[in-house]
Amino acid sequence: MIPANSKCLLAILLNLTMLFSGGVIAGGENGITLTQSMAVIAAAQEMAKKKGILLNIAVVDSGANLTSFVRMDGAYLGSIDLAIKKAKTARYFNMSTGKLGELSQPGQPLFNIEISNDGLVTFPGGVLIKDKKGNIIGAIGVSGGSVEDDNEVAIAGTTVLLQ
Repeated sequence: MIPANSKCLLAILLNLTMLFSGGVIAGGENGITLTQSMAVIAAAQEMAKKKGILLNIAVVDSGANLTSFVRMDGAYLGSIDLAIKKAKTARYFNMSTGKLGELSQPGQPLFNIEISNDGLVTFPGGVLIKDKKGNIIGAIGVSGGSVEDDNEVAIAGTTVLLQ
C-alpha cells in the first residue's frame, strides 16, 4: 500500500508530466482552437449548403474532446451521435474513418474494432484536421447525407486551415 503523502506526490508528478508533454493542453500547437474549429464547421456547412444536404458536423480537438458542433436545421437526429463518433474515431486512430473501415472488414487486421471505445464509426465521414505544418490538431465528423457526401463535406471543412 502506498502512503497518502506518496500518492499525493505521485499525482502531482503525473499531472506535471502531462502538462509539460502537451497531454492536457488543447490549443495552439497542441490542438485546434475554438476559432479554428468554428472555421472548419463553417467551411463544411458551406459545402453542405452547396450540395443541398442537411448535416450534423462535429469537431474534436487533439484529445478527441468535442470542440464545436452544429446540427443544420432539419438534419437527422440520429446522425448527431454518428458525427461526433466519426470525429472521435478518426482522432483515436489518426486515420480517416473510411480507411479504418477498410481495415475493419472480415479477414482484415482490425476486424470488430468498432465495438471498442464505447463504439466507433468505421465508414467515411471522419477526417483528421492538420495544421499547415502537417500536425494533427483534431478531427471532423460529418453525418446525415450519403457516405460519399459526408466524406466530401468533411474534407472540405479540413481544407480551410491549410489556406
